[in-house]
Amino acid sequence: MTYEGRTIVVTGASVGIGRALCRLLAPQRPRLVLASRDEAKLEETAAECRALGAETLVAPTDVGVEAQCRALVERAVGQFGGLDVLVNNAGLSMWARFDELTDLSIYERIMRINYLGCVWLTHAALPHLKRSRGQVVVIGSLLGITGAPTRTGYSASKHALMGFYDSLRIELMGTGVGITMVLPDFVVSEIHKRSEGADGKPLGDTPMQESKIMTTEACAEMILRGMRKRQRLVVGSLRGKLGRFVRIFAPGVIDRVALRAIRRGR
Repeated sequence: MTYEGRTIVVTGASVGIGRALCRLLAPQRPRLVLASRDEAKLEETAAECRALGAETLVAPTDVGVEAQCRALVERAVGQFGGLDVLVNNAGLSMWARFDELTDLSIYERIMRINYLGCVWLTHAALPHLKRSRGQVVVIGSLLGITGAPTRTGYSASKHALMGFYDSLRIELMGTGVGITMVLPDFVVSEIHKRSEGADGKPLGDTPMQESKIMTTEACAEMILRGMRKRQRLVVGSLRGKLGRFVRIFAPGVIDRVALRAIRRGR
């Protein structure tokens, strides 16, 4: 499957995985609708993608606001006449133990951006995706199928996505609309620097060993392969693939693996 002439909405397109995916798609000459809150960085991404062959529409959007989610889909359809692919990529994370938190509002913000934003966008996009027999691509996380210390709110939001899209997939049987869930392992991304700590403020620096984890470009390539094959589930690492099954028989082992991964930052 190629995406020439297809209209693709990508949230979180200004940096990280979203930007890398747009750059990877651009040589196929799609119509890219780039969404995030940072208009200046969106314009940079759009310029790169146009140079590579894509048509672009810059659409500054806060996916944590339902009205803006619906307006994004309306702009995409108004500009290009339809919609073929929705890539739900925008996200917010945290890095703090639950018993150290002083501001619990992070849980609401995470759920609005990571979960409800996807629900609102999918609801707005679905009539158009049914007409095009298109697809929804959801960038989840391995923490959508297991837990990890310091990531309670983030993991909860990704678990919610898994339940929502697994249920929606069944509802959409026979419509031609495909749903691809992508579960990356740790990836070099701005989301780590923007993760909120116990005081509710962004960390400002990544706690990850970036030389030891997947690059955004490699992650984008993995996502695109899954998109083109219209895969149901893409798991982003060997430990993730093995962990899904080990967890059934030895959940304590996976708990210890998750604890060690967070402590080591990789």
